[in-house]
Amino acid sequence: MKSKAAVKRIIEGLKVLYPDALCSLNYDKDYELLFAVRLSAQCTDARVNMVTPGLYARFPTLEAFANASYEEVGEAIRSCGFYNTKAKDLVECAKILLEQYGGRVPGTMEELTALPGVGRKTANLILGDVYNRPAYVCDTHCIRITGRLGLTDGSKDPLSVEKQLRQVIPGSESSNFCHRMVLHGRALCMARKPNCAECPLKADCDFGKKQ
Repeated sequence: MKSKAAVKRIIEGLKVLYPDALCSLNYDKDYELLFAVRLSAQCTDARVNMVTPGLYARFPTLEAFANASYEEVGEAIRSCGFYNTKAKDLVECAKILLEQYGGRVPGTMEELTALPGVGRKTANLILGDVYNRPAYVCDTHCIRITGRLGLTDGSKDPLSVEKQLRQVIPGSESSNFCHRMVLHGRALCMARKPNCAECPLKADCDFGKKQ
């Protein structure tokens, strides 16, 4: 595993590369982030950001979602793929948020992962971006890049990666670190042809040293 000094260099290097570590999904209300992440499964964030303005205009409140049919919501999100399942999750989630949480998005891992269609990745994103708590969002970019950097053992299992990152990335840095993983994965550390020659993290990257 990396030394504390190397981990610090990686964190600080990412801050220089990507000073604005923001979620790439657009939202105004907390539940809109929850719904947007659900829509992003097997779909690009760019596509989700194209769909959600119309979706939230058609269903402007949780009550509107809760009272909608699966078919109505599905039609609005069709281009995101898997729209039947996603529509059902959004409608049922809206009902639970209203009935059990007074319209708010809950703030614990256990409560969040009990919601329809919500796994640990989504729950961590909510905990970090909404509640400003330590959060390790282990998406494909994070899993790939942290393995290449040697911050993890190269595991492809999200839970294993999350557990390993909790040991090396301070909680105060965790949420922004994961957002920067996404940005880095899109800009330089792509899955098929990573641009190691241009990467400032190369000196501390196990994968980069081999290129």
